[in-house]
Amino acid sequence: MTLLIAFLALVIFMLALDLGVFHRKAHEFSLREAWTWTFVWIAIAFGGWLFYSQGGTAATEYANVYFIEKALAIDKVFVFSLVFAYFAIPLKYQHKVLFRGILGAIFFRAVFIVAGVSLLENFGWIYYVFGDFLVYTGWMMFKNIGKNESLEENKTIRWLERRLPITQDISSGKFTQRLGGKLFFTPLFIALIFVEISDIVFAVDSVAASFAYSRDPYIIFYANIMAILGLRSLYFVLANLIDRFYYLKHGLSFMLVFIGTKMIFGDVYKMPIWMSLGTIVLVISISVVCSFYKTKPNQQTNV
Repeated sequence: MTLLIAFLALVIFMLALDLGVFHRKAHEFSLREAWTWTFVWIAIAFGGWLFYSQGGTAATEYANVYFIEKALAIDKVFVFSLVFAYFAIPLKYQHKVLFRGILGAIFFRAVFIVAGVSLLENFGWIYYVFGDFLVYTGWMMFKNIGKNESLEENKTIRWLERRLPITQDISSGKFTQRLGGKLFFTPLFIALIFVEISDIVFAVDSVAASFAYSRDPYIIFYANIMAILGLRSLYFVLANLIDRFYYLKHGLSFMLVFIGTKMIFGDVYKMPIWMSLGTIVLVISISVVCSFYKTKPNQQTNV
């Protein structure tokens, strides 16, 4: 419990520092700033605090869960990019949307983790359901590769636009705006809602996958939150490279199917944790390298 309190205190301090000092005023997130914050969050994530407090096993489980969450987080960059492009959110306001979205993500991850632990403690067979779910999700991701991704006909956005008074004026940089004495919601608010909903969907996959490598709710929580906190800066690092991750979804779909299969057949063959993580790292690395090779400038015309 002491470690949890210290961890939450660190998270609150870093969020306050981020919003209250470095991003008190809306501004465009530079690439240099994005890289700096990305390295800061990675350095904090692997600062060795869990190794010194709980030992090597806990640290290894943490590293596995963190990497899986980070890999899946790259897929979120695609969603964020679609949302910001669709609502024409200026670059200087994108950090504001992502920051508020992070707060909701922390809450829902905690809820999902507690629910997952409770289910596993009371219904052991749920572990295999998690595995089946990951295999299905990975297959559906692979099946939908190449399909046109657009928010034009998204039912959630259409539903919100029909039921909320919305103004297209985004110049104030606020989530709400009063016009003629009436309260309107700006595209920033709709984008925030969509970001929150998409994170809930992603959380189902990532939390289920986390239980393949650890049953400790604290370790899963630490790893998930640290990966989430670094997602904003990661987005600004990768935003201009999204079109080059040609094979990323292939790698992620394999990762989900692999983890799900590992969970389903865990009683038949217990794969060493280093072999499992090594396989995932290798597949994701190959997908990224092949993506950049296929989309390099002199070959883009052949894509």
